[in-house]
Amino acid sequence: MDPISNKKEFEDLTTNLRDLAYSYIEKYNPSKQQTKTYLLKKYLKKFQGFKAKKEITEIIDNIVSNLEKSHFLNDSLYSDSKARMLFRRGYSLNKISYSLKSKGIGQENIKLSLEKIKSEKSDPDFVSAMKICKKRRIGPMRPEANRELFYKKDMGILARSGFSYDISKKILSMTQREFNQLLKFT
Repeated sequence: MDPISNKKEFEDLTTNLRDLAYSYIEKYNPSKQQTKTYLLKKYLKKFQGFKAKKEITEIIDNIVSNLEKSHFLNDSLYSDSKARMLFRRGYSLNKISYSLKSKGIGQENIKLSLEKIKSEKSDPDFVSAMKICKKRRIGPMRPEANRELFYKKDMGILARSGFSYDISKKILSMTQREFNQLLKFT
């Protein structure tokens, strides 16, 4: 084992992984955990894993911490922007929280992001449920003749979207006229 050649291999590997991380960040704006996962997968695929797992995780952790220090990665900013984007799509707060957890965001960042959304809107889950109803044409957006037939189906759609029973029941009991009036205010 020649220490000089090992040093060269180490430097080449870190430079390659750093370059991969820069291109990934430039394209996707990921969280820290997503970047770590990406780099590990790339290492296993591209370099066929000739080093120990502990060494590779140390290298990847070092790269990610350097990216975080130079403000290329910021989980709190990522959490805020992703939560707002998901809220605009009509996700419930529960579903937003679960989505951010699956991206590797810490609980404190998730809590802060959800608090920001709650401070902007008085009842964010109700607003999101209205967006889902409008987007999927369920509940008050259905013709009156079909509403009773599809009540259970609509309730299931809202439940799978992460909304509570009370909010779902409140939305589905609205008339189309009331729904459209409330939709104008949101």
